[in-house]
Amino acid sequence: MEESNLADTARQLSDLEVALFICLAAREHCLIETASHCINDLAKELALVASSTFNYSYSIIDCSTSTSAEDIYNDVLSPDARANHRPTRPWLNTEASSKRSSYKSFGDYSKPPATPTPLTSNNVVNIVIAKNFNFISDDLQMHFLQLMRSRELVTESGILIAPEEFLFIPLVVRDSDQLQPPLRKHLVDNLFISHFHSPEAGYNYLEEDEWLSDGQISASSVIHKSKSRAKKNATLSQKDIDQLRESSLIVSTSAEIARYIQDIVVFLRLSRAVSSGVSAKANIEFSRLAQLLAPLHGIDFLTPSIVALAARKVFRHRITVTAPGEDRSLQYGSNLHDVAQVLADVTPDSILDGVLALEPPL
Repeated sequence: MEESNLADTARQLSDLEVALFICLAAREHCLIETASHCINDLAKELALVASSTFNYSYSIIDCSTSTSAEDIYNDVLSPDARANHRPTRPWLNTEASSKRSSYKSFGDYSKPPATPTPLTSNNVVNIVIAKNFNFISDDLQMHFLQLMRSRELVTESGILIAPEEFLFIPLVVRDSDQLQPPLRKHLVDNLFISHFHSPEAGYNYLEEDEWLSDGQISASSVIHKSKSRAKKNATLSQKDIDQLRESSLIVSTSAEIARYIQDIVVFLRLSRAVSSGVSAKANIEFSRLAQLLAPLHGIDFLTPSIVALAARKVFRHRITVTAPGEDRSLQYGSNLHDVAQVLADVTPDSILDGVLALEPPL
């Protein structure tokens, strides 16, 4: 599939499908945000995108402060693995034992298992959708981070092994400028992109099959869909995902665009309103996302508009607004009350608006 064909395919997809398409090509994970009354319908829509658009297995986890490790283990298992699952303590398997120093476990493994859990086959679904993920404990967030990064995790119930095409989607409610409660910083830095899905954007699969919940039916009646989206039939294969990945590798970057990318990163790192700056990983993923977006626009080079779009998707969820008491100017005599007033209306979006006001290269 050439860049023009990738662009034609992208035009047939919804924003959610494009987000998942990019993350699967990058083999990275994404954060999806929405309004509180939309989260259940959005989870259903993402599940239908996973199964219908990509033909992947999926699991929806309903997270809360009482979610346990056992709940997570059972929910993320693939259908075949769940059918054959017998809770055991996976130990005295030589290969598993060698991993004890690399993986934090959910429990104590002082006793050997009756039947060792094999490490040779995948037993996790392709796409995990975790509703209200920010409410689970910090320890469980870190265990999910381990699964995201290594695709393997030792638990008290067994060993989770994710497939190569694995996508984790924390689905959270954002009714204010900053997510509350926040996700752990290290986990956030390993979420490739973020996307906010508003009710006005619609739910292509749910509306087509009339599966919307009662609270969303009235909203869907005022959503006008183009005739091209009247019937949902676009399906993406593994070949399409591989083609996007390969096409991104040959995207060229001019010296002016490279300078523009670095100017954005430097501005964010020097901004008094950005707490903890911008990580090196975020900088790398900024350029990587821009290269993935180019083929979806039918071109093999970067433009300022593509770079600006990539900046919003990569940095929006990573920016933490500085608390007034932590502003660096207080070290040089600034008044705390005045600083608080300056930072009162600052949001991640306003920070990005300011940085993207930089004059782009022609």
